[in-house]
Amino acid sequence: QVQLVESGGGLVQAGGSLRLSCAASGRTFSLQFMGWFRQAPGKEREFVSRITWLAGSTHYADSVKGRFTISRDNAKNTVYLQMNTLKPEDTAVYYCHTVDTGVDYWGKGTLVTVSS
Repeated sequence: QVQLVESGGGLVQAGGSLRLSCAASGRTFSLQFMGWFRQAPGKEREFVSRITWLAGSTHYADSVKGRFTISRDNAKNTVYLQMNTLKPEDTAVYYCHTVDTGVDYWGKGTLVTVSS
């Protein structure tokens, strides 16, 4: 199994920045990627970004391109999400995600609140 623990959420004004972290533990040697989803109040969970462990290839939702940057530290089994120029519509619970042998793993989430 894989355990994911997020940190770094909080309250920030529009235009500000936050950095989220996600530390993976357990069966991490076979992971191919890690990523972030978010869920705003009353809305469905949506994809934000993803990074592959080996090549470091990245993918972003159109809504965050140019503002968010995902990165990884393989030695620490940790993925980061640097969020800049935050907007009120970025307010959501952010969840770390990965898949191992066909099983989805999720963190408990960290709340990001962007005030206008």
